[in-house]
Amino acid sequence: MIQIHALPAFSDNYIWLLQDLSTRHCAVVDPGDSAPVLAWLQDNPDWQLTDILITHHHNDHVGGVVAIKQATGARVLGPARESIPARDVALQDDECIEVLDRRWQVIDVPGHTAGHIAFYHDDAQRPLLFSGDTLFAAGCGRLFEGTPQQMHDSLSRLAALPDHTAVYCAHEYTLSNLRFAQAVEPQNADIARRLAEVSQWRAENRISLPTDLALERRTNPFLRVHETSVKEKADEWNGRDNRSPAEIFASLRDWKNNF
Repeated sequence: MIQIHALPAFSDNYIWLLQDLSTRHCAVVDPGDSAPVLAWLQDNPDWQLTDILITHHHNDHVGGVVAIKQATGARVLGPARESIPARDVALQDDECIEVLDRRWQVIDVPGHTAGHIAFYHDDAQRPLLFSGDTLFAAGCGRLFEGTPQQMHDSLSRLAALPDHTAVYCAHEYTLSNLRFAQAVEPQNADIARRLAEVSQWRAENRISLPTDLALERRTNPFLRVHETSVKEKADEWNGRDNRSPAEIFASLRDWKNNF
């Protein structure tokens, strides 16, 4: 069994710690800061860190890699198409890797960065997805290096995974994302319910993650570009007849950037 724990970093990052309860081995995803990881390992000396998984090259995801590797000897796995510090294994799309005695699929999801990847474990009971800064709860990442078409395609690829896939993204952006989602779809009852729930959680300083793909399909505007009401709002924002899903996505992303 894998237990997953969030190690907060900076103002709103999560470093995901994966613990294999049978072996006492663990792995981390996107450690932008070494301090939370090394502190946890010091407090839990019977655990061995074996792997560091990286989704993309931004410093708030890789800043702690070198120090953690030096302290633990953990293997660093990251996207082949990006410069990742201390990387041992360069990962390509659709490659399968073994981490914590489990098989993980590498999914190429460019858009936020050119070589961004996600990690997916196809477990029958609880599939797991570590989406980095591509798919957020009720949102998606900004386009720093990719195109709207690339990001739309990446999100569509992730959205095609099973409904009950647990999604672990890298930031606590859910509340602001849901406020935008409600502006896009003010009549969406699922968004209204989720906004109320997450507002309560955050007031209690509770984490809003993980989410799941079924919920994202109902409440994430960037996965709902085929909905007529979403297209109408996208058209209203940029004053165009946005005919393709990528054009609708681009209008929504520009709106969110200015929201």
